[in-house]
Amino acid sequence: MSPNSMDEQLAELLANEPSAARADLMERIRRADPLLAGTAVVDVAERAWRRAHGLGPIAALLDDPTVTEVMVNGPGRVWLERGGYLIETDVELGRTDIDLLIERVLDPLGLRVDRLSPLVDGRLADGSRVHIAIPPLAIGGPFITIRRFSVMSLRLEDFGPVEVAGLLRTCVEQRRTIVVSGGTGAGKTTLLNAMACHFPRGERVVVLEDTTELQFSGDHVLRLEARSSNSEGVGEVSLRDLVRSSLRMRPDRIVVGEIRGAEALDLLLALNTGHSGSLTTCHANSCAAALDRLLTLAMLGDVDLPPAAVEHQLMSAVDVVVQVARRGNRRAVVEVAEVVTPTGSSRHRLRPVWRSTS
Repeated sequence: MSPNSMDEQLAELLANEPSAARADLMERIRRADPLLAGTAVVDVAERAWRRAHGLGPIAALLDDPTVTEVMVNGPGRVWLERGGYLIETDVELGRTDIDLLIERVLDPLGLRVDRLSPLVDGRLADGSRVHIAIPPLAIGGPFITIRRFSVMSLRLEDFGPVEVAGLLRTCVEQRRTIVVSGGTGAGKTTLLNAMACHFPRGERVVVLEDTTELQFSGDHVLRLEARSSNSEGVGEVSLRDLVRSSLRMRPDRIVVGEIRGAEALDLLLALNTGHSGSLTTCHANSCAAALDRLLTLAMLGDVDLPPAAVEHQLMSAVDVVVQVARRGNRRAVVEVAEVVTPTGSSRHRLRPVWRSTS
């Protein structure tokens, strides 16, 4: 019996008998092919189990600790990211395989994706983030992008020379409010995590995220995760809701994984009410662009405030902006700037504190 044929038969068996144990499965494999080596029996059983219950052919990719992202770009070869580089794998999926994979991802989450709701975000059981886009939006799709939950933690020294690591550590200890900015995959969350590791252990820290990624520990750390609406379109709890809720939890510091929308205004207001030393990230190409982006996002809030008033909140709330970027296969701090207000002007500006020369 060929391996593919055996895999298909065993997967069908498991689909019809979902309670079948792995031990029973291996016994059936031994009877089907008595000459199969012990290690091969385990391998065949694992492949069949994944095919029937797990994420099928991509499960092995997600089990590889060196893989940071898995990308299904429609029918065809699956791609992955390893060490900062994109690699085409030997795993090939057809449309039926992708549809089955989407079903297995979304069913346990109570989410749906269809022509009316062609985009969906979720989190796998191991914490990995998943984004799904289907036709008609996804031309040639469906597309599935899975960013693995990383168990790797880096030190501040891993992001640059000793002087920048010391500078960031001092900013945290002095309770400076810091915004980390950068592009997608630049290492914003990883740097945020490294800085949060230097919080005094007795402080009460409230962590707010769309999808749980931060891993720092402490004696008094509370974590809240936003929730998308269910398949009936109800039950959503936004990051903005969490920011407002956090103020009732007596935080010493607030950590927001990433600012993407109108929650920016709520966070700025919170930071101006005695929560200095907080941390957040945003997508931007420079320190100056990060402040502009935060100002723009804050203006999306449903509070009728003049731009000058919102900018005043921004200047009062944020002390330091740190720009991080990808340098080959590593992430590095490229600039640290302090927010200052020119005398007689309401317009913010930045004073460079440290800048990479490489």
